[in-house]
Amino acid sequence: MSDALPLIIVGAGMAAYAVAREFRKLDKTTPLLLVSSDQAGSYAKPMLSNALAMGKGAAQLLSFSAEQMAATLGATIVGGVTVSDIDSSARTIGCSDGRTLAYRDLVLALGATPIRLALAGDAAERVLSVNHLDDYAVLRQRLADLPGPARVTILGAGLIGCEFADDLVAGGHQVTLIDPNARPLAALAAPALSDALVKAWAALPITLKMRTTASAVRRAEDGLVVELADGSAVAADVVLSAVGLRPAIALATAAGLATGRGIVVDQFGATSAAGIYALGDCAEYSTDHGGTVLPYVAPLLLAARAIGATLAGTPTPIVLKTDAVVVKTASLKLALAPPPVGSTGSWVAVDDGERIVARFVDQAGIMRGFGLTLHTPALRSALMSELDKAHATALS
Repeated sequence: MSDALPLIIVGAGMAAYAVAREFRKLDKTTPLLLVSSDQAGSYAKPMLSNALAMGKGAAQLLSFSAEQMAATLGATIVGGVTVSDIDSSARTIGCSDGRTLAYRDLVLALGATPIRLALAGDAAERVLSVNHLDDYAVLRQRLADLPGPARVTILGAGLIGCEFADDLVAGGHQVTLIDPNARPLAALAAPALSDALVKAWAALPITLKMRTTASAVRRAEDGLVVELADGSAVAADVVLSAVGLRPAIALATAAGLATGRGIVVDQFGATSAAGIYALGDCAEYSTDHGGTVLPYVAPLLLAARAIGATLAGTPTPIVLKTDAVVVKTASLKLALAPPPVGSTGSWVAVDDGERIVARFVDQAGIMRGFGLTLHTPALRSALMSELDKAHATALS
C-alpha cells in the first residue's frame, strides 16, 4: 500500500466528482480520498427541479452509489462524515468521526446552502428547500402523503422556483408563486421573455403573487396558510422555498482562507492557502467584472478540468466562458445569458412571431447578454458568438 499522501476532496456532488474524474484521467497512482457529509452517491443535481413530472423518486435519480464511484475512480470514499476543521499549515483536516487526515492537496467542493427566510408562524419549520437528493426525497414523500393533488406555494420566482412550478403542475399539482419582483425570472430574463413565460402559464394552475413576500406560515385545519406582506393569504399543503443559495464558506473562513461571497480562488482555482483549491457553488471566481459566484454546470466543468490538470502536474488556468442557461420549463423553452451583475443598459427584444430574441445593450451600445424562446443549439451558438465578439470589442 502506498505511503504517499492523498489528494482529498471534501464533498461528493457534481463538482467533487467532476474534479476527481479529471484528476484520475491524468494521474492513476496518487491516492484519492473523498469525504462527504451525505452518503456520497453520484447524481445530476439539475434533475431535482424537473423530475417530479416524470414520476422519478430519489433512488431513480441516483446514477451511481458511493461504492461504484470508488471502484470507478480507484478512490476511497467516506460518506456520513463531516469535515470539522482545516489546518492549512499542517495540511490536515479534522473529521466528525474523530480522525485527523493528512493531505498532499485539498479540494473544497462544499456547494451552497439554501437561504432561509425569517418567517413567523407555528408552521415555519414545515417550509421545505430542495438542494440535495435527500431534500427531494422529503418533498416527494410530503406530496405522496396527501390524498390528492397538492396546493404548493413556492417562495421565489427565480430560476429554480420557476422550474419547480412548471414541473409540479406537469405532475398534476397546483402552484402559487410568490416573489417581491414584478415578474418571474426578473434577475435573469428580459421583460419580454418573462411575459412570454407568464402567457405560457395562463392556462395552467399557476397563480402569481408578485410584488410581495411571505411573512408567516401557520397551521390550518386543511393544511397550511401562508400570510403575505400585502395582507393577503394563500392556502397550501406544501410550502417550498426557492429564494436562493448561499455559498458554503464557514469551513474555509474558520481556516483563515480568503472569502467574499464564496471562497476566493485565483485563475488556477487555488485559494489563499497553499495546496487548497475550491470549485463549484462554494467558489468565488475572478472575472472581468470582479469576483463572482457561478452556480451553473458549465463553469463547474471548466474549473474541474483545469484544477484536475493542475493537481496532476500541469498548471492550467480556468478559462471561464459565458454560456446560456437552459431553463427547464417545458411550458416555454428558454435560454438565458444574463448580463453581468451591476450592468447598466436596457433590453431590446424582437418577436418575429415564432420566437423572441432579446439582447441586453449597455450605454455604449455593446451587447452584454441575451435570452430567447424556442432556442436551438445553433441559435444559442450564434448569439454566443455575437456576445463574444461584442466583449472583445469592448476590451479593445
